[in-house]
Amino acid sequence: MQIKDLSSIDFNNKKALIRVDFNVPLNESFEITDATRILSAKPTIDYILNQGGSAILMSHLGRPKGKDNTFSLGHIVDNVSEIMSVAVKFVPDCIGDKVRNAVTNLQPGEVLLLENLRFYPEEKAGDISFAKQLAEWGDIYVNDAFGTAHRAHASTAIIAQFFDTKKCIGLLLEKELKNIGKVLTDSKKPVTAILGGAKISSKIGVIENILDKVDHIIIGGGMSFTFIKAQGGQIGNSLCEDDKMELALEILEKAKTKGVKIHLPLDTVIADEFSNDANTQIASIDEIPDGWMGLDIGPKTEIAFAFIVMQSKTILWNGPMGVFEMSNFAIGTKELGYAIADTTREGAFSLVGGGDSVAAVKKFRLDKKVSYVSTGGGAMLEMLEGKTLPGVAAILE
Repeated sequence: MQIKDLSSIDFNNKKALIRVDFNVPLNESFEITDATRILSAKPTIDYILNQGGSAILMSHLGRPKGKDNTFSLGHIVDNVSEIMSVAVKFVPDCIGDKVRNAVTNLQPGEVLLLENLRFYPEEKAGDISFAKQLAEWGDIYVNDAFGTAHRAHASTAIIAQFFDTKKCIGLLLEKELKNIGKVLTDSKKPVTAILGGAKISSKIGVIENILDKVDHIIIGGGMSFTFIKAQGGQIGNSLCEDDKMELALEILEKAKTKGVKIHLPLDTVIADEFSNDANTQIASIDEIPDGWMGLDIGPKTEIAFAFIVMQSKTILWNGPMGVFEMSNFAIGTKELGYAIADTTREGAFSLVGGGDSVAAVKKFRLDKKVSYVSTGGGAMLEMLEGKTLPGVAAILE
């Protein structure tokens, strides 16, 4: 089935109810520290306003337990107004008479932001009557929140049934699906997937689904030690999921039968404690002394991984190579990022996704040097696992 996009709907004189993802980080003074998600929603909102429609925005922020001003979207109204170049109206609720009045008075070209959806537990519960109350506010429903498209929440999946044919995806969600599709279904070979981070358990589904689609899998970060220990290596006090060692061996065997090369680190930067001030040295990946732990890939591994990346035409990166938040253990992740950026400049397609990878490319100012940075870690992982996202499926129905 074809999924409907903005171009398939007439927004003139219509009220568009848009699920955006304004779950942005705020500091203690309630100032936004990274406005990427708001900027990402701007093209869809601009499009609808330019077509003669008005926009009613709904989002969640954080994980409130009931109504809690700390998590009020009221804190970000001025920022949203500035980014949208429109004086955004705000109503301190998302259902009820206050919202009804604000929606009734909304004119074409105007934008209204509703209060945090998660002030109501019915949102996460996917409550149908709550979804119906939200649905009253719009003539058309637009889902542009990729970051929550993998959740079957009231505003992301349940609500769509009240709009018959008057529902579509926004430009951001369309872009996300297209770019992830470039890795999963439309990739140029050789394809390399780089998986890092702490746990193999969170990436099992991804590894199993992409084995038929990739030529190389680079495994770094904490999850690599489970593979090393499973093969008899000495990993000292490094992170390891002992109950996943058998699975690690199965993955290596499965990859071999499918002709996929799995690349594990050769050496590692080890530390005698989990601290940026720890004593450090370089050790072979399978010869880490007791009392020491691997916190980054070593120089030999940097060269080996960069060599594989530079021969790739399609690159997927999810997860750092070490504890990049600490400067002494950030070099491996940074060098890998540079290799991906260089290869992208030479014409490869690179997709970066997952909270830590996105934080890393931003930290090292590489976010403009890769092909695409995904706005949704969990949603991207579920797509890579081959799952249909509830927020997307709801538009197809």
